[in-house]
Amino acid sequence: MESRSSPRHFLQFNDLTREELGHVFERSRIIKARFKSYQRYWPLRDRTLVMIFEKASTRTRLSFEAGMQQLGGAAIYLNTRDSQLGRGEPVEDAAQVISRMSDIVMIRTFEQEIIERFARHSRVPVINGLTNEYHPCQILADIFTFIEYRGSIQGKTVAWIGDSNNVCNTWLQAAEVLDFNVHVSTPPGYEVEAERAGLYGTSHFQQFSDPMDAARNADLVTTDVWTSMGFEAENEERMRDFADWQVDGEMMQAARKDSLFMHCLPAHRGEEVAAEIIDGPQSVVWDEAENRLHTQKALLEFLLLGRLND
Repeated sequence: MESRSSPRHFLQFNDLTREELGHVFERSRIIKARFKSYQRYWPLRDRTLVMIFEKASTRTRLSFEAGMQQLGGAAIYLNTRDSQLGRGEPVEDAAQVISRMSDIVMIRTFEQEIIERFARHSRVPVINGLTNEYHPCQILADIFTFIEYRGSIQGKTVAWIGDSNNVCNTWLQAAEVLDFNVHVSTPPGYEVEAERAGLYGTSHFQQFSDPMDAARNADLVTTDVWTSMGFEAENEERMRDFADWQVDGEMMQAARKDSLFMHCLPAHRGEEVAAEIIDGPQSVVWDEAENRLHTQKALLEFLLLGRLND
């Protein structure tokens, strides 16, 4: 039996070091430039990505499937409803089999524990495409988008307005790794749970009861839907609780004049964000969405081939 070294996974944002993330961001820039100039770049030819979905997706499926094909590889879509995973096959057994038939796996699922169990029994790298707790690929794209527009994010301030969900948790992790600040404002009862967010310190994080205070002098203002997947039963209650947490013109005026607005999408205009903001000049949401493609291509390259400099 061949001996295999342990694969690198990307299950939480802090699975990569600051230096490794810097490399992925630089590779994202290079890979994006090649894509825009129609240069063929196939470093992953004959490699196969398996994409396992338990939660619905538009951007995650499209960006990973298109990205793998653009790198010369193949992508296979599996929905748990259509596989043995949906009929009770143990996650550990599925990991053993799937990782023997592919080169890398992306999973979009519910509890973080599921993807952690899969990774422990996988012979190949595993990427978190979204869990209830974290969304590291989204924040990889968000920070790359900020870098494109404003340069290094180190020392900058990000204002998170709304629900302390998986995207918020990942921003908090990223702040620890990349040395920037996150101001969070949530309605009462929806505050950040430090342990769930995986925080090891609080020097990069402040919580505000007033969203205007959180947005004040921020370099980036970002939000997400008020009702994430899995919380639909709470929708009416959340509509009432979050009514004062809409990102609107007044809130953006409190931020820096050159501040950016981001949203991971899909968005509900008139709820978490005013139409004038998401469709306005400070919004970079379409570049942010596209950059899922480029940053994930760089991530796939790094996890499979290590550091490349060509």
